[in-house]
Amino acid sequence: MREDGRRQTADGRRQTADSRKIRGFAKAALRLFALEILFFCSCFLLLPPDAHAQFTQPQGNSPLYSARPYEARAPSGLPKALNDVGIDQKLDEQLPLDLVFKDENGESVKLGNYFGKKPIVLSLVYYQCPMLCNQVLNGMVTAFKVMAFQPGQEFEVVTVSFDPRETPALAAAKKNTYVNYLPEARRASAGAGWHFLTGDEASIKRLTDAVGFRYHFDEATNQFAHASAVYVTTPQGKLARYFYGIEYAPRDLRLGLIEAADNKIGSPVDQLLLYCYHYDPATGKYGARVMNLMRAGGVVTLAALVGMLLMLRRRDRTRVDLQARI
Repeated sequence: MREDGRRQTADGRRQTADSRKIRGFAKAALRLFALEILFFCSCFLLLPPDAHAQFTQPQGNSPLYSARPYEARAPSGLPKALNDVGIDQKLDEQLPLDLVFKDENGESVKLGNYFGKKPIVLSLVYYQCPMLCNQVLNGMVTAFKVMAFQPGQEFEVVTVSFDPRETPALAAAKKNTYVNYLPEARRASAGAGWHFLTGDEASIKRLTDAVGFRYHFDEATNQFAHASAVYVTTPQGKLARYFYGIEYAPRDLRLGLIEAADNKIGSPVDQLLLYCYHYDPATGKYGARVMNLMRAGGVVTLAALVGMLLMLRRRDRTRVDLQARI
C-alpha cells in the first residue's frame, strides 16, 4: 500500500515537473508573441508618410480602369477607337436619380424609383452588343446563382443600355434570357428585382458621366467600344464600389453590398470578413488587411495559450488533491 502511494507520489511529481516545463514554454511563447506585435507595430509607425499612403491610396494609372481620372503620360498603345474609352472611379458620387428611362415593359420610370431601401448593383451595357456586354451579364448571373443574397430580396439590380437606339422590346428579351439563367427558386424575386432600362441620349449621358463610364461609337463597325465593370451603390444612390472585368467574385460582390447597405444586411461571419478584408479601389477587389489579420491571429493565439495555461493549472490542482488524499 505504501509502495503504491510512493509510486503515485513520484508519478505526480514527474507530471507536475512536466506541467511546469509546459507552462514555461507557454510563457516564453507569450513573450515572443508580444515582441512580434511590438516589432510589427514599430515598423508600421516608423514608416515615412509616403509609405503609409501606399496602404490607402490607389496606385497605377490604367487607360481603361483608373481609381482617378486617367492622365496620359505616354502613348498607351491602344487602338484609336479606344483612346477615349475607360472607367474613371467616382466613389461617393451621387447618381442623378431624377433621370427618366423606359423599363422593359415600355413604361416611363424615374431612376430613383429603384432606390431608397436596398443597395443596387448597376450595370451599363447595350443589348445588341455582340460580345463584351453579354460577358458582363454572364458574370453577373454567375455570381447571382451562388450568392446567399438574392436579387429582389437583399438588393436590386438595374441594367441600363447606353445605346439610345435600343427599345424596351430588346430590354424585355434580354431580361427574360438572364432571369431564366438563374435557378428556378430565384427567378421570381429576380424578375421583380432585376430591371432592364432604355433611355434617350441626354439621360444616358448624364448617367454615364456620373459613373465615369467613357465609351466611343465606332461608325466603321457600327458598334460601341467600351470597358466592362459593374457598380454597387448605396440605397441613396451613391457609388460605393467598382468591380472590373467580366467575372465578379461572389464574396467581393457580397461584401460590397453589405458595406453599401451600411452593414444592415449580412451575418456575423460577414462582419469578420470585413474586418480582415478591405476594398482596394486600384484593383476593384477586396484584399487582406494585413494588420487586422495579424491582430485576429494574435487574439486567437493568445486565447489558445491562456486556455492551455488554465487547463494545466486545473490539472495540477486535481493532482495535488489526489496526492493529499492518498
